[in-house]
Amino acid sequence: MTTETATSPNAIELAAELTIAWLSNPNTRAAAEDVPVFLSRMHDSVAGLIDQPNMSAVEAAPEQFTPAVTVRKSLASKDHIISLIDGKPYKMLRRHLSTHGLTPEQYRDRYNLRADYPIVAESYSETRRALAKKIGLGRKPGQQATAQEPGPPHQRKLKLPSITE
Repeated sequence: MTTETATSPNAIELAAELTIAWLSNPNTRAAAEDVPVFLSRMHDSVAGLIDQPNMSAVEAAPEQFTPAVTVRKSLASKDHIISLIDGKPYKMLRRHLSTHGLTPEQYRDRYNLRADYPIVAESYSETRRALAKKIGLGRKPGQQATAQEPGPPHQRKLKLPSITE
């Protein structure tokens, strides 16, 4: 007897222990003629599990993804970011990633990118920031926009038609 067979679990013993555990459950109602059928099914299941190669080691190995371009090339332009998935330029990667079923965090994990890897192109981000400041986003209530002159806002006077005209 080799050490491998001595240390490997015996399918008959495991099936018997599982059948005993099943029968000892007070909620299990089984007739005497059902026990041999259950024991043989349990033995077949346990034997099948023992004979299968270890699939968990194969499943645990993460899939390696090859980027379409280098990380340096993906950030080479301020006008766009090149996707590592397909090598195409985008101003913002979020929608592109969602079509591939990824979040920005999963994308960064897939290609071993740093947590501060941008998802939006630099120039696009600056443009959106300037527009947001212009319309007054990010200010506390009651503060004036910095681009406006201090003082009362300019109002256009409306001339209402008179009744006599």
